[in-house]
Amino acid sequence: MTQTLSLADLRKNYALGSLSETDVASSPFDQFRLWFEQALAARLAEPNAMTLATVTPDGRPDARIVLIKGADERGFTFFTNYESRKGQELAATPYGCLLFHWIELERQVRIEGRVEKVSAEESDAYYHSRPVGSRLGAWASVQSAEVADRTIIEQREAEFRRQFGDAPPRPPHWGGYRLAPDAIEFWQGRESRLHDRIKFFRLADGGWRVARLSP
Repeated sequence: MTQTLSLADLRKNYALGSLSETDVASSPFDQFRLWFEQALAARLAEPNAMTLATVTPDGRPDARIVLIKGADERGFTFFTNYESRKGQELAATPYGCLLFHWIELERQVRIEGRVEKVSAEESDAYYHSRPVGSRLGAWASVQSAEVADRTIIEQREAEFRRQFGDAPPRPPHWGGYRLAPDAIEFWQGRESRLHDRIKFFRLADGGWRVARLSP
């Protein structure tokens, strides 16, 4: 007899750690650095992968996975095609939410705030640190646009390789964004679904208020 998978029966008990108001650092950036270093030490698969959520002009949510490329007191940085769907959405509504899910550590980090383009100098520096194939790919891909088949993309990549060789300049439509947070939540799984949720709220003077949220 065929067994039917019951999604409602899939459960996991969280019991690896805890988090309290007295545990967290005074700065959410310091707390993020601590957890990120622990994710690196645990050798997680792509701990730098995060969900970026945006909103369409008609108010529909949109989300995708991107890679974080910088984190400091100014905010959290990623790079993409400015003319992509997410770029167009951010141009219309410059706010987003980032989500890290480090499932092996039973942790999540949710980051909310305003998104702005980084400087041309920052975009240039990161672009030229990438492998040449990735740099050419930024030229070849008209990101989010419909395409008849893959050969068109491959032909465009070959054309730009002939044009630029191994030294392509940064495309004007490609660069970085920085999300400047006004709220950051740290989530630690706990038993019986009574998870620990500690959230930092940015104050008008630039400081932070810390609060516990009910699970």
